[in-house]
Formats: sequence, structure tokens, C-alpha cells
Amino acid sequence: MANAETGRAESAEEFGELMGRMAAPAKGAETLHAYEPRPDDVIISPYGKCGTTWLQQSFHTLRTGGDMDFDDISRVVPWIETAPWLGLDINAEQKTDPRGFKSHLSYDALPEGARYVVSLRNPKDAFVSMFRFMEGWFIEPGSVPMEHFYLGWITPGPQGSNYWDHLLSWWRQRDNPDVLLLTYEHMIEAREAHVRMLAEFCGIALDDDLFALTLERSSLAYILEHKDRFADPMMRALSEERCGFAPGSDSAKVRKGGVGGHKKELPPAIGEQIDAAWAEFVEPETGIADYAALDAVIRERNSG
Repeated sequence: MANAETGRAESAEEFGELMGRMAAPAKGAETLHAYEPRPDDVIISPYGKCGTTWLQQSFHTLRTGGDMDFDDISRVVPWIETAPWLGLDINAEQKTDPRGFKSHLSYDALPEGARYVVSLRNPKDAFVSMFRFMEGWFIEPGSVPMEHFYLGWITPGPQGSNYWDHLLSWWRQRDNPDVLLLTYEHMIEAREAHVRMLAEFCGIALDDDLFALTLERSSLAYILEHKDRFADPMMRALSEERCGFAPGSDSAKVRKGGVGGHKKELPPAIGEQIDAAWAEFVEPETGIADYAALDAVIRERNSG
């Protein structure tokens, strides 16, 4: 049974049940069918906990000149998969062009005909960040071991892909002129270069004032200062309705885990499983031995 006071899961099985209540695959599929991409649309589609929020905020700041008149970043840069659950019209006009969207889907699962921005992240950091994100929201803190959560993390989601499938689908598009492939680690290290790169890719004129404003409003300090707008408030309200959670949660959408944070808390056995999965799924296709080497390759491509 879920926790009597909070409604949160106290086992991996209960967590899966709660996620099932949230998911509506048929409606999600309908949204993908209904979405009518425009050539200048920008779909931001990293895997979960791999830099989506930073890209959403950077993009929205660039295209609007600094608009912060929203209660949820995913209201102004809508999440394609969840739009029908939240009553959002995915084809509606937005505050300004280009339109922007959030997703966590692989390239093959998204409609063609738009532009796509994707950041990859060390799978060990991505896993730990997702685990901590779910604790205090869907999972009662301290009740589900990381080892149990990992089994769900590697299972393909409703659209049929997991971290490895997602990574490979976007790696195959690395030479596609409509795809901007980045890494989370490089974005953190070189924000200035990535703001310029994002503006150029999206066709947004960038002067000194807009550049400085975007750096300020996409900083971790600024996002944490306005964290209520970046903490998925619409999805949290929906989870209270569908899962019966008590209002409010202890979960933080934006954390200070940063680069290499997994080293402090990832169980060695999970690290070994992630390394083995890389060797099984990623290295045979890419010829790249580990994530650090992939990060280096993408950095070099984007610096050339």
C-alpha cells in the first residue's frame, strides 16, 4: 500500500502503478498525430533529467526578449506528450515565433518537419537525478532502493524507448541540419557558447543586451530563485488529482547535482550495469567506448 498520509509509493511496484495512473498512451499518441509541425518550430527533446529545463528557459528568453509572465515553463513551451492531459492545444499560436515545444521522445517517435534540439548526459548522472526527482513526489523518500528504481529506468516507456534507444536515435541524426546535438556537460561548462549556438540554430538575432539577459535568466541561480515556474506545477496538480497525493511535495525539479554528482551516491552495482549496457547497446553502433568519449566527440563537432 502507498503511504497513507502522502499517497506516495513505498515500493517499485507501487511506483509503477502510480506512473500508470498518470500515463495516457492513447491520448499521447493522439497528440503526436494532431501536432502539425512548422518548418521553424523548435522541439527540445533530451531524455529526462538531461538539460530540458535549461534549454526551455534559454529558448523562451531568446525568442521573447526575456518574458517571465508564465506560471509554468511548460505552458509557454508545451510538453507534447502531456498536452492533452493538461488541456493544452498543441497547435495553438504561442507568444511569439518560433514556436517551441518540449519532449523526451526519440527522433523516430517525433513527427518530421520541425527543428530539434537535444542534449545528452552521462547516464549515471541522469539516472541519479531522475531518482532524486521522483523522491518526494511519486516515491516516499527512503523507501525505494536505487537498485529497484533502476529496473524501471531501463524499461522502455510508453513510446517504446529507454535512455539507450533515445541516445542512439539522436546520434544517428548528428549530421541532420535540422538537429542540434549537444551535451549537458558542455552546456554547463560553456553556457555563453551554447546561448549563441542555440540562437543561431533557431534563427534568432542576438545582440549584446539579449545575450546578457539570456545568460542571467538561464542561470541556475535565477531558475532556483523562480523555481515555482520550473517545477512542473501543472503536472504536480494533475498528479494530486490522478494519484491522490497530498498537495505539495518535497521534490525539486532543478537540482545542484551538476556534473559527476553520481559519484557520491550511485551504488557500484548500478554503475557496472550502466557500463555493461553502454558496451552492449551504444559502443557497437557508435564505436565510442564510454560517455566521456562521446561527450568529447560532440564538443569537437560543435567547436568546428
